[in-house]
Amino acid sequence: MKLGVNIDHIATLREARAINEPDPLMALNICKNAGAEQITIHLREDRRHIDDFDVRRIIESSFLPVNVECSINENIVNIISDLKPHRVTIVPENRDEVTTEGGLDLFKNSDKIKKAIDTFLDNDIAVSLFIDPEISQIEESKKLNADMIELHTGKYANLFLALNTNLNHTKHKLFENIDRKTLSKMLEDEIKIIKDSSVFAKDIGLEVAAGHGLNYQNVTEIAKIKEIVELNIGHSIIANSIFMGLENAIKEMKNLINLV
Repeated sequence: MKLGVNIDHIATLREARAINEPDPLMALNICKNAGAEQITIHLREDRRHIDDFDVRRIIESSFLPVNVECSINENIVNIISDLKPHRVTIVPENRDEVTTEGGLDLFKNSDKIKKAIDTFLDNDIAVSLFIDPEISQIEESKKLNADMIELHTGKYANLFLALNTNLNHTKHKLFENIDRKTLSKMLEDEIKIIKDSSVFAKDIGLEVAAGHGLNYQNVTEIAKIKEIVELNIGHSIIANSIFMGLENAIKEMKNLINLV
């Protein structure tokens, strides 16, 4: 199973002071030396972390394939088509969100999504779609001619946190008035949904990645799903790099993925 390291939050730290450090470009060789197989970045419409200058430099400098997450905004699509990363992952985007809150609704914006996919494919850029683990969305991904899907693991991650940490006793609580037995069943059901979705997607000829909210505590169950060929993980790795260094943080995540 490959690991894509999302380095957005290096740029988030830079933008907190609006200066020139830390520079995301400095992470490229560290990621490669630590065993990562891909660099993932998100060029958001509001440029809250990674910006156009970062994307160009990273694509031109990285020895690893670069996966750029983006919306279907026409300006963004044109910028990325010109820069030609290894892959684009189309994601939903809401400027008011803290982070991506769910998968694409391929039926709600199908014409615009199809236009973006066609533009990327015409520019020889592989396309992945970030979707919830739902059979109908997977079937539509195939119809839209995507090469790959990335299953949104946010619900799984939130359930795991609520059940296995003290998060629900803090101001960031995720679930109200749900007992542990119910949370445990919900978590078990969500793992099965992700597993079944992965099997179905592979059976119809789509490569399967997964990501969102994955960390050192919850990654193992997802890594057990053999149909998933790639995980994209950012916040947890960058957060832990503060304490153990980026190279060690990546190596520890790789070890957890490879243990299963």
